[in-house]
Amino acid sequence: MELQGKVAIVTGASRGIGRQIAIQLAASGAKVIVNYASNPGKADEVVETIKQAGGEAFAIGADVSKVSDVEALFERTLGQYGRVDIVVNNAGIMDNAAIADVTEAAFDRQFAINVKGTYFACQQAMKHMSPGGSIINFSTSVSGAMLPTYSVYAATKGAVEQLTRQLAKEFGPRDITINCIAPGQVSTELFLAGKSEELVESFRRMNAFGRLGEPEDIANAVELLAGDRGRWITGQTIRVNGGFN
Repeated sequence: MELQGKVAIVTGASRGIGRQIAIQLAASGAKVIVNYASNPGKADEVVETIKQAGGEAFAIGADVSKVSDVEALFERTLGQYGRVDIVVNNAGIMDNAAIADVTEAAFDRQFAINVKGTYFACQQAMKHMSPGGSIINFSTSVSGAMLPTYSVYAATKGAVEQLTRQLAKEFGPRDITINCIAPGQVSTELFLAGKSEELVESFRRMNAFGRLGEPEDIANAVELLAGDRGRWITGQTIRVNGGFN
């Protein structure tokens, strides 16, 4: 129960990697805010799963692409639990397209959720997070590859890596760590959507273990960075990808 007494906000926690992160942080003792954008039913299912296992959680709806929603998310968390110790900026979208087909609206939407949402959640963390806290942002191991149709998505995650690095010395004097996890291909609804089995199999062959990652693989890394064992790690991007190349 390394996180006993801590309060964690996990954005985009109603499914996939975010869901597993919320469940594991709760299992380690944290009180978890399960953030969702548009599916309260799924978020409530995560809360119920946590409670049935003896943990504590509360669902809060907020669209992280809107600064007012991000502010409200932190205000409601403080109202519910009185503090914020861990922020996991997991919410994100991936809308792949060849450059010739990318629309302004699609470009803006990815940057609004993936970059703007992360940035202003970090701003709120600076205002409200308790000393000794941890921020975990999310990038992608795809940013180290050259894959067609990933240009906008990879650009958003490159921005997240840089803001993580640049903010480390702003958060450090307050004894707050900030790091970025860059997963490889993980078996989630987001990743598998629209992909043929042949394409998925080609991704399996790109890492050292010949399989897709599982949400638990990523949540394990988040647990490390959120706890006392990760206190000397900050400003880093950690590629949790099974040797993806």
